[in-house]
Amino acid sequence: MVTIPRVVIAGVQSGVGKTTIATGLMAALAKKGCRVQGFKAGPDYIDPGYHTAATGNISRNLDGWMLDEATVRELFVRAARGADIAIVEGVMGLYDGFGADGCTGSTAQLARCLRAPVVLAVDAKGMAASAAALVLGYQKFDPQLTFGGVVFNRAGSESHYRLLKEAVEGAVGVRALGYLEKSAAFQMPERHLGLVPTAEKSGLAPFLDRLAGALARTVDLEGILEVARSAPPLDDPKQSIFPGEQKRDVNIAVARDRAFNFYYQDALDLLSAYGAELVPFSPLADRALPEDAHGLYIGGGFPEMFLEPLAGNRTMLASITAAFHRGMPIYAECGGLMYLSGGITDFAGNHYLLAGLVPGRACMQKKLAALGYLTAEVLTDNILAKKGEVLRGHQFRWSVLEDVPPDVRRAYRLSGAKNVRDEQEGIVRGSLLASYLHLHFAARPDLARSFVESCRRYKRSLAKG
Repeated sequence: MVTIPRVVIAGVQSGVGKTTIATGLMAALAKKGCRVQGFKAGPDYIDPGYHTAATGNISRNLDGWMLDEATVRELFVRAARGADIAIVEGVMGLYDGFGADGCTGSTAQLARCLRAPVVLAVDAKGMAASAAALVLGYQKFDPQLTFGGVVFNRAGSESHYRLLKEAVEGAVGVRALGYLEKSAAFQMPERHLGLVPTAEKSGLAPFLDRLAGALARTVDLEGILEVARSAPPLDDPKQSIFPGEQKRDVNIAVARDRAFNFYYQDALDLLSAYGAELVPFSPLADRALPEDAHGLYIGGGFPEMFLEPLAGNRTMLASITAAFHRGMPIYAECGGLMYLSGGITDFAGNHYLLAGLVPGRACMQKKLAALGYLTAEVLTDNILAKKGEVLRGHQFRWSVLEDVPPDVRRAYRLSGAKNVRDEQEGIVRGSLLASYLHLHFAARPDLARSFVESCRRYKRSLAKG
């Protein structure tokens, strides 16, 4: 058994300030001298960057739809062991998940899986005694959950908070742990995919200092720690998805800069565990791929926000094209697919020529093009999986791939999301796999192993000349 103080910060719905509250608590407790480990429920790539900046420890994703419960618990224990407190930021509303039952993939499912008490984040604007009815409903909806308390966001004043506190504690019996006052100083910057990633945000440290200072004044941090310490011990994982120690004998170049930064840390850890040395590089700033690279991984991000420097870096595009023609394994997700396409048409209709390895062009839309979990049947053998295998993934994009020739080999047949029925997506071209689908290797560790093995075969082919 392992004892890990832990708490889930859940919202009554999206937009109530979960990320602000969770990140602020992480920063305030870290400044207090606690070793804080952050986690994010679901497939979000951006919020964990704020957690990492607040704590100094890499935040991890825990996804109840893509990962089974044993894997969720293993990833949690692996990262949180030895922490003074683990703080899990929820997704959407507490009970919102995949489908109408609100179970799979929800914050509530994750809290049950981790046996973690819930602290409910409530937007206090325009409420007083009504907050008690709201909290009561969330408490009664699932008797299996333990409610450790409530934190109010956007309270008008200390006196407003006192009204909320009296109502909730008196009528519901749930502890009010504090509040954050309404202030533009705590507004996080957003754009079409949500918050602006930390890789792009200047002045983040002063912002986190302000937020941590405010919460330290108005939230009972010792109370948060008490709630976290009330969580029962967890079983140590009996088996691991990670292999035993292996020699790192291949180098995989990983695109990491302001344009490309959407990666699951546990997925990267699996690549390393299977023998890959991960070598970061910048498609924006570097002139070529790292020397001695045996594979290339270009994850998601915001290439559409950096089109001039990406398109202008012709030496990098030429380096990637040459690697492709040599047979280097290349895996590209979402933004990576866009970058490797014939070009990207931005929101204003301007077109920028790019690598041209993926047939077609990515065109930005005026509205969200796809969002949600998807099941993917593999249609073509590729560097990750064999034809006929079934994978689980996620899409969140504002672009579509247009002008794709009809004879192109498709990677997947997708199903599961609203308005997605038997859609063929993704491109397989030689040793290249590019798709809008985000995968989590922790759901299928053999995908990471296959990618690394593909890189080993490529390395051997180079040695043979």
